[in-house]
Amino acid sequence: MTINKILIVDDSPTERHLLSGILTRQGYQVIMAEDGEQAIVKAKAEHPDLVLMDVVMPGINGFQATRMFIKDQILQHIPVIICSTKGQEIDKIWGLRQGARDYIAKPVVASELLQKISRLS
Repeated sequence: MTINKILIVDDSPTERHLLSGILTRQGYQVIMAEDGEQAIVKAKAEHPDLVLMDVVMPGINGFQATRMFIKDQILQHIPVIICSTKGQEIDKIWGLRQGARDYIAKPVVASELLQKISRLS
């Protein structure tokens, strides 16, 4: 699987900007959503190769949205990496149980993020 297009889902404009900068400098095409509901809609329309999902967001949170991706026949093939300030081990375990392929705690270290993306390619 080649990863070219990445959907960033985060309610923080600062975090979206930071992640987008890291990814675009590496040649990835980036699309963005501000919450879980918007993520589902954009993923169905844009067909990303990977989703970076925040957890703490208004409306549908990242854990709920990840479950929705896994249960949706159109979206279930898209890997999700949770990218959250919720960095305790129990949060990571819960995120993986929701269907995420990986979990990265904020603040994001560019090299760690890129390594996790590379492992999925």
